[in-house]
Amino acid sequence: MRRWGRAVLVLAAVAMSSPAARAGDDVAPGEMITKATAERVKDLVSPGVSWAVVNGMDLSIVPYEKIPLPAAYQQATEKYSGQTKLGERLYLENWVAGRPFPTVDAKDPLAAPKIMYNFQNTHYFTDDLNLHLVDADTGSLYVDANGNRHYDVERHFVADWVRVLPYTGRLHHDPMPAFTENRDQTFRKSGLYPLIEPFDLKGVGGISYRYLDHVKQDDTWLYLPFVRRVRRMSSAQRSDALFGQDIDVDSYGGYAGQIPWFDWKFLGEKPMLASLHGVRLPPEPCKKDGGLTFCENWEKRPGVYVIEGTPKVSNYAYSKRVIYVDKETSFIIYSDLYDNGGQLWKVVMQSIRTSKRPNPKVNYEYPEPRMFIYAFSVIDMQLMHGTRAAIPGIGFPDEAGWYIDIGADKPQSAQEDWFTIAGLISAGR
Repeated sequence: MRRWGRAVLVLAAVAMSSPAARAGDDVAPGEMITKATAERVKDLVSPGVSWAVVNGMDLSIVPYEKIPLPAAYQQATEKYSGQTKLGERLYLENWVAGRPFPTVDAKDPLAAPKIMYNFQNTHYFTDDLNLHLVDADTGSLYVDANGNRHYDVERHFVADWVRVLPYTGRLHHDPMPAFTENRDQTFRKSGLYPLIEPFDLKGVGGISYRYLDHVKQDDTWLYLPFVRRVRRMSSAQRSDALFGQDIDVDSYGGYAGQIPWFDWKFLGEKPMLASLHGVRLPPEPCKKDGGLTFCENWEKRPGVYVIEGTPKVSNYAYSKRVIYVDKETSFIIYSDLYDNGGQLWKVVMQSIRTSKRPNPKVNYEYPEPRMFIYAFSVIDMQLMHGTRAAIPGIGFPDEAGWYIDIGADKPQSAQEDWFTIAGLISAGR
């Protein structure tokens, strides 16, 4: 199966390097990019996204829309960014809140890690993140005798909550700008639990701590109720896909690992396509690839940074990550992951909605437009396997899904004790 997947990759690469291919400068709003016209955008997307288009993911091209920074985040950037710097071993120093490096010089030898810190401390949430009823399907892609693609769903997952609690950089609710009592000395805590489906994984979940001390690696714990034990994951294991899915802990949001764990290289900046103003919610699986990905509006962003990260951690699953960061928002739009032989292995693609409402069907609105990842796809191109996820889940069309910067006193938020092993075990029983 892996050998056949590699052959498909080679054929797609040959097709997309044909002399007839155009650079994509003439791709305009109103155009629909299909697998028949995939060559037109080969220079406007990553190799992994190109593979998805060749295999049936349509791109509906719409006009570019500017995404302004939220007012509080912009004010914090103006107030604090002048004092922020990168210290020894790429450690972030003197950062309080807002975007650490609002201006990045491409000639700066530290441009790449600065861009990655801009992403890590990005604006789409600062005080708390609560995602409710996230669902995901994982399965195999195959091509029938007539050349039609089919996505054979093997497992369906539903997570009750995904949460992140920042301890620094807070802009909306006390304590601001940071917790004065921070016993564990954490930068942020996060968790995903409990799983509701599938039945044999019911109650499974995990929590993770990222520390203020950059020398200290993340602590990540996984609770497995069927063996009644908590397993601590190593830094290398964070790159391993779990439970038959294709995404790993370090790939959430495009990249969720520690920045000093990688050597970073700035590869350039150019206009590229991204899906930042999605309108199809619940997300709409693409028909031509059997439903492996989601079809949405894509726009040409005027500037996208291309960053290469090489892991310092031994036994890491990937030899490198090539990450595409929208310059305007500091948001990762997609990432290509390479195996230890240097071959393209996986792609992580994010479908993003920019609106005051995370779900237009619910009466839940923010004072200003915010960015919501409402769907993502992870494709293992070598095994012809993929995982697609929706927030809120496709099976929960009337759920807001996203509750950000709402404070600890809201029913959708969590107290600090949620981010503990005791809380993890209690919910999983």
